[in-house]
Amino acid sequence: MPPRITPLTDPEPTPSSRRLAWLASGTDGAPAGSAFLRLFTKEGQEHLAELELAVHPAERRRGVGGALLEAAVSAARDEGRRSLVAQAETGSPGDLFLAARGFRRVLALTYARLVPADVDHARITEIVERPHQGYELTHWEGTVPPELARTFADSRRAMDDMPMEGTDYGTVVWDVERVISAAETVAKRRELLRTVAAVDCSDGSIAGFCELVVPGDGRGDAQHYGTGVLPEHRGHGLGLWMKAESIRLARQQHPELDGLLTDTADSNAPMRAINDALGYLPTHRAVECQLDL
Repeated sequence: MPPRITPLTDPEPTPSSRRLAWLASGTDGAPAGSAFLRLFTKEGQEHLAELELAVHPAERRRGVGGALLEAAVSAARDEGRRSLVAQAETGSPGDLFLAARGFRRVLALTYARLVPADVDHARITEIVERPHQGYELTHWEGTVPPELARTFADSRRAMDDMPMEGTDYGTVVWDVERVISAAETVAKRRELLRTVAAVDCSDGSIAGFCELVVPGDGRGDAQHYGTGVLPEHRGHGLGLWMKAESIRLARQQHPELDGLLTDTADSNAPMRAINDALGYLPTHRAVECQLDL
């Protein structure tokens, strides 16, 4: 018997996307898998949809994944999307499933983790305290301070040339509203967004930033979000400087954290070098796959 596919409602769209969802169940009504389709709604990414699909191991090879994928692809086409992307761990059943159904591998990623207790803190402090002529570090918790909001939004273009290889990712257009909304979304999850920024002393503008999201209880693993330096400020070691300060602050203010997580495109050699220099160790690799609709 084919699985039963039930559409679900996601009640909480974000300012930049909304989601559709489906639940697969067997003849006994027991859940067998699920699919979530994120439809990006902001200018620059309205062509794109992102798929998260999971099938219980005991239900694989029974048509569950195929039925969920068919529902998601049909919805993405109905929404006028051009590209559908999904991520899977390299060599996993999900990776093989996507390849067998026409998805192309377009981006390779390396996931890495740093254990704060294993960090050489004297070395991290030495990196942070190195002078960077013409720049200074600042940091904040949660939403960006009002006096820095505009320049912080402007600094987000540092991510525009992030290596995405063959991914039809589009362009993320940032403004003050989106910056504030992103911080509020993290806060609603009862997590804490900590941002370190490098400031150009000549005019007070932000030259780069490094973000870390910490669990609300300060335990477990924190996740690095964006780290970027504006093109006109590259070549001064600001990326290493900011990430080292992020590590130092995490250790100082959240001593019960087990680890700091980061993920980087394999083609992003400068950021991978920073992670290696700071002691992040690879945990696994993943691939971003794309289906042209």
